[in-house]
Amino acid sequence: MFTLHHQDKNTKARRAALKTSHGEIQTPFFMPVGTNATVKSLSNEDLENIGSQVVLSNTYHLFLRPGMDVIKNAGGLHKFMNWNKPILTDSGGYQVFSLSQFRKITDEGVKFQSHLDGSSHFLTPEDIVSIQGILGSDMMMPLDECAPYPCGEKEAKKAVERTTLWARRSREFFLASPLKGKHLLFGIVQGSNYKNLREQSAKEIVDIGFDGYAIGGVSVGEPIEFMFHAIAQAGPFLPKDKPRYVMGIGLPDQIVKAVGEGIDMFDTCIPTRYGRNGSAFTSRGRLVVRNAEYTSDLRPLDDQCDCYVCQKYSRSYIRHLYNANEITGLYLISYHNVHFYIKLMQRIREAIESDCYDQFQKEFLSCYGSTL
Repeated sequence: MFTLHHQDKNTKARRAALKTSHGEIQTPFFMPVGTNATVKSLSNEDLENIGSQVVLSNTYHLFLRPGMDVIKNAGGLHKFMNWNKPILTDSGGYQVFSLSQFRKITDEGVKFQSHLDGSSHFLTPEDIVSIQGILGSDMMMPLDECAPYPCGEKEAKKAVERTTLWARRSREFFLASPLKGKHLLFGIVQGSNYKNLREQSAKEIVDIGFDGYAIGGVSVGEPIEFMFHAIAQAGPFLPKDKPRYVMGIGLPDQIVKAVGEGIDMFDTCIPTRYGRNGSAFTSRGRLVVRNAEYTSDLRPLDDQCDCYVCQKYSRSYIRHLYNANEITGLYLISYHNVHFYIKLMQRIREAIESDCYDQFQKEFLSCYGSTL
């Protein structure tokens, strides 16, 4: 399932392979976010050409639309969206909890109103696993309680306790179902910015026993240093023979630093979201191509990039498309951004294999203009 191939000699960065029902994924890896069974503005053929190994989709959104009957009728999410590589599905817990005025949480589960039509729903941890079984997810995330930022220690502790309770129920349901052996179920560590709670949560989740472990409750508005505190606090308690996933990270320099701390898996909607807002990621940092300074700039978005966008189109042309509200402009920037992330992960894997990740990290962060 998870085979460790190489440990960098100077950092915690590691190279491994994660085996799933729809193929083996080389780690560390990045998952483009396809919330509604599509990565915004990109086709599956684009993702194939870019070299994406896996995509992430969202249980909450798919449960509400198009609904489980539609996806079940199609033969599962892979067939529904015509993607034959691995899929990870988030539980949708973050989406439920972010709708604070429309939901009620108890130890039994969550009651919430649909953001689409106001209809009421109640889901238990077992329901969330069952729904992901219908989706056919290769990697499943259990229902957890994501404490907001900021929050007091008492509130964070309650979220940890409920996350452990739900994790145990999710695992027991999973092991008693036909899903065992065909899918991977991850556990999620919570604890906000409290070291004692991060350690408690990590120990409890590991004790239950999962196929992989995620650090949750980050990218919820906290300062960047808190994000890396959470990794440092939970990391020592996570098994070395299981994949480690930080949910929702993030920007390229954050990913590079997190790999150096031993993290294997990443996801974020940033590449396509920033693309739709006229920003491109480059080896020298973020480039806001919609700005007037690029009106006559005939250079590519990134002269270090080999994607077809950078081979064929100039900043000037892409800026024109964006400011003329042409959909093609959003597409070209989004394509380049996802390509940038996927190729960055390839470079990361090569640096780890060559035992030079520390040097790679320093050079990348310096060139990128990072303050991390």
